[in-house]
Amino acid sequence: MEKIDLKKQLKHLYQPSFKEVVLVEVPSMNYMMVDGSGDPNTSKEYADAVEALFGVAYAIKFMIKKGPLAIEYGVMPLEGLWWADDMAAFSTEDKSNWQWTMMIMQPDFVTPDIVADAIAQVAKKKSLPAIAKLRLETLAEGPCAQILHIGPFSEEGPTIAKVHQFIDARGRRTGKHHEIYLSDIRKAAPAKWKTVIRQPMLSGK
Repeated sequence: MEKIDLKKQLKHLYQPSFKEVVLVEVPSMNYMMVDGSGDPNTSKEYADAVEALFGVAYAIKFMIKKGPLAIEYGVMPLEGLWWADDMAAFSTEDKSNWQWTMMIMQPDFVTPDIVADAIAQVAKKKSLPAIAKLRLETLAEGPCAQILHIGPFSEEGPTIAKVHQFIDARGRRTGKHHEIYLSDIRKAAPAKWKTVIRQPMLSGK
């Protein structure tokens, strides 16, 4: 059986330095995605989305391992794209107007048919309200500035400001605020949470 370590292969994208903002080129990658809105701390829609994503992602992993491909790999971390219709409101403490797309990156060999089979398989076993909203989609972010934030989400402000300053000195922001959650927040202390902060950018003023 072939074993692959996607985090190791994509180390520059999933294990950045916490010391400085770096410029990376993010290639087109496939993600299981689900859209929603509202405060992630209190929204049932958000909790349902995350549960459905992981349920199907693990089903896909085991289908690949036991199927003809016979490849073993680790499920990738949860990621989120965040924005607001009024971006001035996005930086406030009121998260009720936030829009989001939660997602988990999928290897290239995961096809739409495999995803459809996994969704059907999970839907038979569990009642997951968000499972019908799942989709497989390609995201191409291109040039991005990113850094690792260590600590609770509530203290991300200065780290995000660093990323924005880096971009503003070289060009302009584009796309959506992107976070990658490397820690299991159910087990790790908030002071040790690791989150990749990423922002697509265009070079040149």
